[in-house]
Amino acid sequence: MRIVIQRVSQAEVKVEGKTVGAIEKGLLVLLGIENDDNYSDTEWMVNKLLNLRIFNDKNQVMNCSVLDVQGELMVISQFTLIAATKKGNRPSFIRAARHETALKLYEQFVSMSVQKLGKKIAKGIFGADMKVSLTNDGPVTIIIDSKNRE
Repeated sequence: MRIVIQRVSQAEVKVEGKTVGAIEKGLLVLLGIENDDNYSDTEWMVNKLLNLRIFNDKNQVMNCSVLDVQGELMVISQFTLIAATKKGNRPSFIRAARHETALKLYEQFVSMSVQKLGKKIAKGIFGADMKVSLTNDGPVTIIIDSKNRE
């Protein structure tokens, strides 16, 4: 499981020209799911995400989590994060989870995030062609891979 986290002052996702999700201050999360990901990856990733201290405290030091600042969360499924680019110039998505598996883990990720954050989160529509816009705050962008737990 791989996520790209962007600290945002606002973000919005549209499908077919209609806004299906929007947030103010918080985190935009792009989520890619691999064939061999499981509940353990989801649980670890959600805990890491929600406790990651990437918001400024009163001294302008990144010392607060999205939980601490009561920020919002938007989760967008993005299988292209699992692209393998080692050979040639055309990305391979062979490691990306099949639709049924990815949807199940995406829904677990969202559900677990809602439970731990204590409020509704914004999301896109799984498998849809989405248009995501955002204002990256900082900019702050972090990549986390559950297979590389540093």
